[in-house]
Amino acid sequence: MSELKEKFMYGYNSEQFKKFKKYAWLMLLSFGFTYLFFYNGRQNINLVMPLMKEYFASDLGTIGVVSSALFWCYAFGQLVSGRLGSYFGYKKLMIFGVVASAILNVAISFMSNLVVIAILWGLNGFCQAMVWSNGVGVINKWWPKEKRGFASGLATAFSGVAQAVTYLTVNWCLILNPEWGWRAGFRFPIIPMVLILIAFIAFFKEKPEDIGLPAFEEADKELDNSDAAMEAEIAKKGFFYPYKLLFSEPKVLIFCLISAIAGIGRYGLLTWIPTYFTESLGLTLKNDMFTYIVLPLGQACAMFVFPFITDKIFKGKREPMLILASIVAFLGLICFPLFKTQLPATIMLFVVGVFSMVTGVIWAIAGDMGGRALSSTVVGVLDWAVYMGAAIQASVFGFVQQKFGWSAIFVTIGCLYIVLLVLTLLARKMKMKKL
Repeated sequence: MSELKEKFMYGYNSEQFKKFKKYAWLMLLSFGFTYLFFYNGRQNINLVMPLMKEYFASDLGTIGVVSSALFWCYAFGQLVSGRLGSYFGYKKLMIFGVVASAILNVAISFMSNLVVIAILWGLNGFCQAMVWSNGVGVINKWWPKEKRGFASGLATAFSGVAQAVTYLTVNWCLILNPEWGWRAGFRFPIIPMVLILIAFIAFFKEKPEDIGLPAFEEADKELDNSDAAMEAEIAKKGFFYPYKLLFSEPKVLIFCLISAIAGIGRYGLLTWIPTYFTESLGLTLKNDMFTYIVLPLGQACAMFVFPFITDKIFKGKREPMLILASIVAFLGLICFPLFKTQLPATIMLFVVGVFSMVTGVIWAIAGDMGGRALSSTVVGVLDWAVYMGAAIQASVFGFVQQKFGWSAIFVTIGCLYIVLLVLTLLARKMKMKKL
């Protein structure tokens, strides 16, 4: 067999490669379909915030702070969950996270005190954090670098579609059970989240060694050597060594800032658009469903397309896509509040949803920076930054809206994408010094 053929099959013979390819797809899809319903236990609160505001006779700022409890705890959960998964087992931590999140959502639906709800919602955020970085860490053990952009993009696309699934599921539950009010959004949407876990438990494997195959070999042998050296170094220096290493890397710190802005952009829109449509344009989730779901559909589209573009057009260079997206997102967000009728606002929101959604590119960068040895930890660190941004917007934007109006939220997010552009231009010239 030629050297080229060997490289193409990542060190496997033809029979092994066929099995490896089959299971690589199975792992990607089993994780994706599990995540497809996982947002039912996280994004559901965004759709019932107007009902909660009315039920508790509260204001948007206070409800926003309650919503932010998940983001704060999710952020710090992500900081440790990737490392805990690599230490105790990715799959075990993911299963626990799904089950615990389901229990906490149902418990919240029986509460009548905002402080108690905020505490339980924060715990839910910590449990939800156990799934993403560990799932991406497993994907990076099945998908080589040259295909990692596609794999991480497809996984992230499932999370984008999951947002639309949540919108549809919660709306269906509100229609079927109007007497439950906001509580309906925390009950029935949890059922498919738990049911899909059964298939996940049956099919999900952490690495090729679990099905009797050796680990794949990268086409670039230096990547294999560096991964092996890093794994040996981590084993020698202990649990916290990856954090010391990553937080001493200037490029990682820059991408933490980029990720935080991406979190403000993604979740600033997801959190406030439903309420904006209700209060500013007079729309309702029941009668104007398509307008409500066009944002997550646009974000899902970006997750499919952006990583593919970075692999096929930009030849593995991720920064050009971030630059293009940040420019269009800025222009779209500045223009969005100018549209006061439903159809133009819907079209512009789709454009904003697509180009503001840059996390799919960020996860590919995380895999590139961390390799197989550190990918779950790098993803955890960057997702921590994403949700720090999400927590800040949820805590602040409700009060910003009360003082300055809805336009202030969209203009602020737009200006932050210019900061993202500058940071990306800075990061593209930087090299990882120690990894």
